[in-house]
Amino acid sequence: MKSNNLQVFHSCSPESLLFTKRIMISCTVIIFIISILFIQLYRIQIMHFHMYVTRSNENRIKIIPISPKRGIIYDRNGIALALNRTVYYLEIMPKHILNLNQTIYKLQSLLHLNNADIQYLKKYHECFSRYQLSSIKIKLTEEQHARFAVNQFQFDHNEITIQKYQYRYYPYGSVLTHVIGYVSKINASDIKQLNKKGILQQYTATQDIGKLGIERYYENILHGTPGYGAVEVNNRGKIIRKLYEKQSIPGNSIILTLDLHLQKYITKLLIGSRSSVIVIDPRNGGIRALVSHPSYDPNLFVNGISRTEYHLLLTDDNCPLLNRATQGVYPPASTVKPYISVSALTLGIINKNFSFFDPGWWQLPGSEKRFRDWKRWGHGELNITKALEESSDTFFYQIAYKMGIDNLSEWMTKFGYGKYTGIDLLEELTGIMPNREWKIKKYKTPWYQGDTISVGIGQGYWSATPVQMSKALITLINDGNVLVPHLLNSILLNEQYYIPYTQIERNQIGDPKSNVWEIAKDGMFGAANRPNGTVKNSFSNTEYKAAVKSGTAQLFSLRNNQTYNPNKISKYLKDHKLMTAFAPYDKPTIAVVIILENGEGNIPIGTITRKILDFVLLQ
Repeated sequence: MKSNNLQVFHSCSPESLLFTKRIMISCTVIIFIISILFIQLYRIQIMHFHMYVTRSNENRIKIIPISPKRGIIYDRNGIALALNRTVYYLEIMPKHILNLNQTIYKLQSLLHLNNADIQYLKKYHECFSRYQLSSIKIKLTEEQHARFAVNQFQFDHNEITIQKYQYRYYPYGSVLTHVIGYVSKINASDIKQLNKKGILQQYTATQDIGKLGIERYYENILHGTPGYGAVEVNNRGKIIRKLYEKQSIPGNSIILTLDLHLQKYITKLLIGSRSSVIVIDPRNGGIRALVSHPSYDPNLFVNGISRTEYHLLLTDDNCPLLNRATQGVYPPASTVKPYISVSALTLGIINKNFSFFDPGWWQLPGSEKRFRDWKRWGHGELNITKALEESSDTFFYQIAYKMGIDNLSEWMTKFGYGKYTGIDLLEELTGIMPNREWKIKKYKTPWYQGDTISVGIGQGYWSATPVQMSKALITLINDGNVLVPHLLNSILLNEQYYIPYTQIERNQIGDPKSNVWEIAKDGMFGAANRPNGTVKNSFSNTEYKAAVKSGTAQLFSLRNNQTYNPNKISKYLKDHKLMTAFAPYDKPTIAVVIILENGEGNIPIGTITRKILDFVLLQ
């Protein structure tokens, strides 16, 4: 029997098909992934080439802003009132500190850090960003700076560094605070305002900004323009080389109309008082001295004042933070009588021959109410000159009654009351020049004739600032020519060129050739020089001739039979003492306004005024 040796072969076609299918799927996936990769490469290399080049450069090129040098503020004699000082800051970068305790030990032995410095360093290292540079000690002494420079090799690169900064310094402290103001750290509110003005980029390299006074008002002039430098850094942030640098443009320096010597002299005269003095040149409106007493040291605010120190200033009963010259509001009292005289004469309410008998009181027609004169037995027969010389209240009650509040308010507004003066300080209040509309809006009651009578002697609802009183005074001196009080003398462009201040307002009240101006000024002259003058004892023997008007501002009304006794009332309810003066009488070069709150001070107000005029005119 023949055996069957035929082999049986298994068919592979199903496995081949499966394998082929898998190969096809794998190839498709690979091709798809490669396609995505090429599309992405095309997108990066072609479509967004410039964007990624820029990002790459940003990783290796660092732009460092360069802060501009702030302009210097000088007085009229070239004395620096606000200047820049170099200060050294000890700074750390936490990410570079490998052994904190060892670093502290080295610093303590080198720089004699106190416990507060050490605690701050530990807290900062634990709580804040490891990549944020921070100052742990400011204002290093020259010795500390030198010791660190010699021993810097002990520290790893960028672990501890000393940086040099400019900071603002006010060498005369509290003497000029309410004029110069101060700079301080830029805060969120400042950033918001700078951004709103579109100048935030100008402060990328700056830590400080003007917060008060001249520093604030002329910030755009003093600040300057920042520069910048570009450096190449490695992946650890180390600077490899400098690429280019654009220098910053320093701010312009400014010269003020202030006289530092006069400012310091007046400050000494006001010791022991709450007061304000403004000395101004009536020929151009330049302020020679502006003093608000008491004051405070502006240097406290430059690097940030402590909570304790700021609380002491806020709670001080003498209010040192208040600029009394521009923000203190007081009844102008009898200092306004010359201006009311000009108004009444101009309107024809009275003439120079108008006479009036003063028995010591004035009674409102149709009323039993009597308005008393400061001189209880009266001044007798008066004309306009004698009324000013003796500061009769009853005479001006009569004038106010005849003028009415509408005329009074209109004319006193022309003299600058009830509105901003235009002085180059932003810290200013307008006071109140009352009228019918104001009272209805404020108190929801109509204006009464009795209200007008008090306004006629600078009392009642009327309140004003010393700088407003100064503006009114120089307007009288200049026969109605209105000048704006100002502190800026000129802006320095360089050593040879400057931009002088120009008056922003030159209005004219009434007729400058009318004799009404001379009548009012002659009354002030008589007050200082004639036998019946109210302040003759202080000014009658001067080498020059002055014109003066005093005032006493009452802070509460006396009852009909009540007598004012300063010994029986709170010191904060005592009358304010005011005085306005100018000299020499024929060709005035100086005008003075003084307010002593509650009449307090070591020297009488007449003596202070005389000493100031002597200092300016005789020295």
